[in-house]
Amino acid sequence: MKTRTNRSKGENGMKIIEMKSSPEKPNPHNVSVRMLYDTENAQAVHIELKPGEALKKHVTPTDVFFYILEGKGVVEIGDEQEEVSRDMLIESPAKIPHRLLNPGDSIFRVLVVKAPRQKESTRLL
Repeated sequence: MKTRTNRSKGENGMKIIEMKSSPEKPNPHNVSVRMLYDTENAQAVHIELKPGEALKKHVTPTDVFFYILEGKGVVEIGDEQEEVSRDMLIESPAKIPHRLLNPGDSIFRVLVVKAPRQKESTRLL
């Protein structure tokens, strides 16, 4: 399989981002986070949780959705917890505490989309 590097916009505005070519972003959760898309209107982040890893419970000032790319894990939003798996989309409303957990024994990969793009900081609980 050929690995592609990130390419700039072509004449029609297409931009291709290879997830593994995007650098890992330091974060308070100490997990693998890669910013894939960051514009004034929205953000898309790739999160990979190894077995036993979890995000700290936090609140975002904007709506978020999670699309499960690989594996199984747990999504906690408010006082609800659900096991989720590949090809599921989970909505998380703004200002509600949430987190992702991987209690399993394999990788859990999630695409996180924030729309509209948050203008205030995320708050850890």
